[in-house]
Formats: sequence, C-alpha cells, structure tokens
Amino acid sequence: MSDKGKILIVEDEHRIARFLQMELQHEGFEAATEDNGRRAYDRIMQEDYDLILLDVMLPEMDGLTICQRVRELSDVPIIMLTARDEIDDKVKGLNIGADDYMTKPFATPELLARINVALRKRTRTEVREQSEGEVLRVKNLAMYTLRHEVMVGEESVELTKKEYDLLEMLLRNKRNVLTRDQILSDVWGYDYMGDTNVVDVYIRYLRQKLDDRFDEKYIYTMRGVGYVIKD
Repeated sequence: MSDKGKILIVEDEHRIARFLQMELQHEGFEAATEDNGRRAYDRIMQEDYDLILLDVMLPEMDGLTICQRVRELSDVPIIMLTARDEIDDKVKGLNIGADDYMTKPFATPELLARINVALRKRTRTEVREQSEGEVLRVKNLAMYTLRHEVMVGEESVELTKKEYDLLEMLLRNKRNVLTRDQILSDVWGYDYMGDTNVVDVYIRYLRQKLDDRFDEKYIYTMRGVGYVIKD
C-alpha cells in the first residue's frame, strides 16, 4: 500500500473516476473506484481507507446517505463531489459529517490540496488522541479518559466522580439503551442498597451540565426502558 494513503473514489461517471484515479496514483496514492452507492458503502465499512471522494448523485444509494451512515461508525475523511452548485446541498453535506465539499468541474491541484489538508488534519487528531489516551465522543462532546476530562467544543465541563462514571457508561454504550438497573449496577455497584431513583437524579444533574448549558440534546429518555446517549 502507498505511504501517502488509500483513497476510494465513489463516482458513477467513469471518465471522471478514471481521471481522478490516474491523478491520485501519479501523486503517490493508492486509489480505487466504485460507481454504485450501495456497493461503495459496503466497501467503506469492510475495507480500510484513508479518505473517501464521494459523489452526491449515485445509483442505489446517494452520497449524502452514504456519508450520514458512515459517520455513525467511522471518522474517515470524506470530501463530497457534486455537479450541483447549491448552498443547501453543501450545508447538508457538511452538517452530516463531510469534511469538505467541491463542486464539479474543479481544478485538480485544488482537489489535491484539499485531500492533503484532510489527511493532515486526521493525522494530527490521531497523534493528539494517542497522547491523550482513549477519547469517547458524541456530537461536539469529548471525554478524555486518560486525563479524566470532558470537553464540549473548547469548554471544559466540571463533573463529580459519579457524574463522570455515569457519562462514561453512556458514552461506551452510545446508541444502546441502558436500563436503570444496568446503570445502578455498573456505576453504583451491584450491592448498592440506597434509593434506586439516584439514577434519575444523576441523569438530571448531567442534563443540567450538558444539555441545558450547551443547548444541545445528548441524553435521551426511552420511556419505560431507560436512557441512551446518541448523535
């Protein structure tokens, strides 16, 4: 594999896909192409790519849907490509997790520059996270487990030990609903003999420090079941 990285070009216009593949290979990248949206999504999930060039208009599954689904499981850099120069499309693509957006036709040197920027940004993130230990994320919230710190954007959030432990459990089970008994056993211990409403109380504390303070929904109540944190 190339030292510069492995890129998947998802583009159903074969002439454009082949041209991009040749340009990227000339620059030292390993480049593969895919012209079908559903197959592209499967390949992204199954193979290890360093960056995705993703057209919006694709057969079977469009690029915006692919981007949204990939972002649920992966932070691989995605640059959206489209022939439509519409602000709404660009905003939607960026909001669902695309790293960048280019409108066709575009200049190859500009695309290469943006690819290099996206790859450098990911490398810096990986280096930083390695130095900071495991990082648990949801939306703009990050928990740095090595230094026991929670950040929302650039702001630090002060939590008590129990609040931190509860938030960590929710983050480690992101998108999975946890019952009160599961939370009680994990955070307070299986032999806890106090008030079982303590879970609801601490969920309220977390919501005050996160949801209310930053005007963002992090913790959801599944009525009759329990709690879940999700994007």
